[in-house]
Amino acid sequence: MPNAEKFWDKIADKYSKSPIKNMAAYTETLDRTKAHLAGDDSVLEIGCGTGSTALLLADSVKHIIASDLSSKMIAIAKAKAADQQIENATFKHAAAFDDGLTPGSFDAVLAYNVLHLLEDLPAQIRRINVLLRPGGRFISKTVCLAEHTRLWRAPVFVAKLLGIVPPIECFTFDALEGAISRAGFEIGETDVFSASFPPSRFIVAKKL
Repeated sequence: MPNAEKFWDKIADKYSKSPIKNMAAYTETLDRTKAHLAGDDSVLEIGCGTGSTALLLADSVKHIIASDLSSKMIAIAKAKAADQQIENATFKHAAAFDDGLTPGSFDAVLAYNVLHLLEDLPAQIRRINVLLRPGGRFISKTVCLAEHTRLWRAPVFVAKLLGIVPPIECFTFDALEGAISRAGFEIGETDVFSASFPPSRFIVAKKL
């Protein structure tokens, strides 16, 4: 089992019970996302955690598949869906490169607070491009640790070295947008809203 999967499995129960720290930013993220979704869309969310966001977006789309590396996170998400009787949300224990995710089958791919946790970001974004239909949307919100100060790099490196946290990447807004553009996307909307620390970048990009 990869270290990242072990980490998220270990904290899944605690994570599911933790309140959202910035509700204003979370609500705004949902509203901005819904503006780019349609009722007949097939949607994929990667790094869905315990499924709260996918369940809140389910009534805005035809079907949403929400995936996560942690089997325990997915088990909690499935229980939530059953409890709320939401039938158009499917939760899948998978990474972005899972063979069960069919290339060219999604109208939108969502990634919230997860891109900085992925190894080989360029390859991950290229894979997202492959999963989308032509003209599909890639909607993300990403913590950019290097945007505020380079002082983040040292403590993050030490925490990773000690195994306290899973892999974490530090990059700027420009670096993130460059990676998305080079993967075959046209960026149409960017924002930093509901001030947070460290800063997060909201991006809507279209597959070329």
